[in-house]
Amino acid sequence: MVKRHTAKKDFETWLGIYGPALLMVALALVVAYQFIAPAPPKRLVMATGAAGNAYYAFGLRYKALLEREGIVIEVRETAGSVENLGLLDAEQADLAFVQGGVSTSTQQPGLTSLASVYFEPLWLFHRQIGTLDRLPALRGLSVGVGPVGSGTRALVDLLLNDNAIGQADADLRPLTVDESAQALVAGSMDAMFVVASPVAPIVQELVSEPGVELSSMQRAHAYVRRYGFLTTLELPEGTLDLTRNLPPRDVRLLAAAANLVAAPGLHPAIVGLLLQAAHEIHGNAGLFQDADEFPSRDYLQFPLNADAEHYFNHGPPLLQRYLPFWTASLVDRLKVMLLPLVVLLIPMIKVLPPVYRWRMRARVYRWYRALQRIDDRLGLTPDSKQISKGLDELDRLEADVQRVDVPLSFTKDLYHLRQHIDLVRARLKG
Repeated sequence: MVKRHTAKKDFETWLGIYGPALLMVALALVVAYQFIAPAPPKRLVMATGAAGNAYYAFGLRYKALLEREGIVIEVRETAGSVENLGLLDAEQADLAFVQGGVSTSTQQPGLTSLASVYFEPLWLFHRQIGTLDRLPALRGLSVGVGPVGSGTRALVDLLLNDNAIGQADADLRPLTVDESAQALVAGSMDAMFVVASPVAPIVQELVSEPGVELSSMQRAHAYVRRYGFLTTLELPEGTLDLTRNLPPRDVRLLAAAANLVAAPGLHPAIVGLLLQAAHEIHGNAGLFQDADEFPSRDYLQFPLNADAEHYFNHGPPLLQRYLPFWTASLVDRLKVMLLPLVVLLIPMIKVLPPVYRWRMRARVYRWYRALQRIDDRLGLTPDSKQISKGLDELDRLEADVQRVDVPLSFTKDLYHLRQHIDLVRARLKG
């Protein structure tokens, strides 16, 4: 029963000292929790392109990589870059592939590029009608420029406008790639534009088609100076087919870059994860790129996302390098709670233990006042009556001290007090 009472009393003392401190820490954590960023989303919508094209195929690869981290990506089939921008504007997609040079009149100012991920050359195929190395040479010809809303049409319109070529100057036909290729091969159309990979079947087919030639853009560098999202690519003789020497001469191509574009408010942790996936998907060497050239902060259609810029400057987030994605995200979000903990705990660690020790020793030291009063009152030569009274007081004091409860680590102070009581008693008896 005594032990239970002692334990209860010790706990009450401990609670009286540490309780307010713990309450302050709890309140600080509650306040700090209000500033914790929300968790990353577990589901994203990525606008790509038509099933079977490069955007859609790459979207499936992103989907597979991010599913390993517990994030589901809905790969949405679309007509291409223009529709993708519309979905981002309407907040119906979180991410999208967008060809450089494509824009809409309803673009949100909050759209940002995470990176450019690969080059998309602009190919100009034409019938053998003479040299066609400058766009003004298209005047008076029939030209497939791609359907309205396609990335090819958006880029071609931009370039034709720079050369003051409109529908009145040439027969600009809004045909699909397949329709344009059929008309060109059949001889019912003079030229066609297409934005496509060099390994795309349509490029392989047309570059080897008798009677069809690939134009070399002699003024490609001029367009690059005008538009930061464009670059020039060199396709050396024989690159596509050494056996048949295709192309039969060096060709200079103008190229945009595919951009990975984010809607406003994309979670910062997702940005880092997407760029790590982009390195894995697009980082290998290719016909027009060196190893690790992509993802890149160059050739962007929109301003570089702030979190993407941090990634390019410093690499993947530190925690994501060593921890699973969701664990790293949780730790990163909770770090805001460390500040109040540090601010409060450091002084508490220094102050509260001495306070606790003082409270425990005070249970013993307060009896020294009574002992000192007895000793001072008796003086150096007490008479027998004073001695008898003093011994009675010492007996009562010792009985009270025996009922004092202190933790085991402070019993030394209690025994010192009892020794001093005996010292005063011995002096009186001596």
